[in-house]
Amino acid sequence: MKAYIFPGQGAQFTGMGKDLYESNAVAKSLFDEANDILGFNITQTMFNGTAEELKETKVTQPAVFIHSVAVALSNTSFNPDMVAGHSLGEFSALVANKTLSFRDGLILVSKRAAAMQKACELQPSTMAAVLGLDDKVVEEVCSSIKEEIVVAANYNCPGQLVISGSLKGVEVACEKLKAAGAKRAMILQVGGAFHSPLMEPARQELAEAIESTDFKTPACPVYQNVSAQAATDVATIKKNLVSQLTAPVRWTQSVINMTNNGATNYIECGPGKVLQGLVKKISPQVEVASL
Repeated sequence: MKAYIFPGQGAQFTGMGKDLYESNAVAKSLFDEANDILGFNITQTMFNGTAEELKETKVTQPAVFIHSVAVALSNTSFNPDMVAGHSLGEFSALVANKTLSFRDGLILVSKRAAAMQKACELQPSTMAAVLGLDDKVVEEVCSSIKEEIVVAANYNCPGQLVISGSLKGVEVACEKLKAAGAKRAMILQVGGAFHSPLMEPARQELAEAIESTDFKTPACPVYQNVSAQAATDVATIKKNLVSQLTAPVRWTQSVINMTNNGATNYIECGPGKVLQGLVKKISPQVEVASL
């Protein structure tokens, strides 16, 4: 069985989608439609912008979404048995399995990016990558820090977990994690504490947008970040999508469950190959590829 997977923020690069735009009519129409929906020429930035321009909040998330969806929908061999996306990538997955239209998915992603940016500005916060420790140890260290907010945010693969929280909370956690034996505990250059309680204002804003958007019954199951389980019920999908902003990304658990449920081929749709590397660390027996 084939599982199609969609990357999140951080996968962007200058020139992303340009070859696809120039060689595929379906992709070209999606890129052009995206410019109209957003009200600015995002494709110009994707194709020719600098790394700094691509890191702007209003650009980064829509750009990765547009590229990922265009890769999937413009390929005649695209026929998923299941889909999943890492954080932002879950929106791409929901367009790919026909739960959301391209227009509605892009509007939600744009609103999500703006809401997250506002939440980041309310309180200085950050994230850190922790390597070489068992998940349980990381969780215990985070929960031991009572005076600050710091939580496990991204379960990327065994031995690789990202924590998220207040500046002080993450700083203290990194010191404690190094003392506990982490190979590395490194502060990331990100705008805020994604997938933590500090995103609550963004969660509330996104909830309103999601509730007013038309979701259809998906063509195949989506394995959602919040639960790591297959979902086909629209109400469940909406609820999990809202919760995603303040809850951890359970990527390790999602891949384990997809593999246990029959996925033998994982095909990454979108910029980069980060997810393929994570999948091979989680389920070494499966095949990975780019679409």
